[in-house]
Amino acid sequence: MSNNYTIIVADDHPLFRAALTQAIGTQIEGADVLEAEHLQHLERQMSNEIDLVMLDLHMPGANGFSGLIYLRTHYPSVPVVVVSGNEQASVIHRAMHFGAVGFIPKSSSMADIIDAVGVVLNGGQWVPADLPVADLQMDAQDSQFADQLSSLTPQQFKVMVMLTEGLLNKQIAYELSVSEATVKAHVTAILRKLGVYSRTQAVIMAGRLRIEHPQDEAVK
Repeated sequence: MSNNYTIIVADDHPLFRAALTQAIGTQIEGADVLEAEHLQHLERQMSNEIDLVMLDLHMPGANGFSGLIYLRTHYPSVPVVVVSGNEQASVIHRAMHFGAVGFIPKSSSMADIIDAVGVVLNGGQWVPADLPVADLQMDAQDSQFADQLSSLTPQQFKVMVMLTEGLLNKQIAYELSVSEATVKAHVTAILRKLGVYSRTQAVIMAGRLRIEHPQDEAVK
């Protein structure tokens, strides 16, 4: 490949992130690879000029699929490939439903990962060969929830994720460096856009973003 690409590797595991960054940088011609270790760092680097994001679902600052949905909502032109140690078919299916253009298990060889990157950069999709994607139907509730989330502003999205983590308004205000009144306004807007009437209902609804981990999962 002779084009120039800007690719972000977003993963909180430094060894895996470094290995993937090096592999892409040396084997994808013209690739400028940036790194992000948490969602806030990724947000600072994002723009519509990015050619590809390689995203770990379990980064700090994200709750399950929230990071993926955030990127697809606010940067719809930027393709996102999920790279995860969770290889459950249900997780792969939902990642694709929520807008990923590929899903690469961390157990894949580096050669397979590079092949997958090449496929996606050329406009294709990539999932494990043994996954029957043709019959996938998006769950109606997932589809509706994704549409509702797309109406949230970036700041409202951050507040919603913090609500799911159990933070109080005062704590959210501190984390975002805003006033409690601003947080309350965001919470009110979130409840309205999600069509619910309490924080508890919003948190329960956002539980659809969570991922159940297999007991014997060795890699996050």
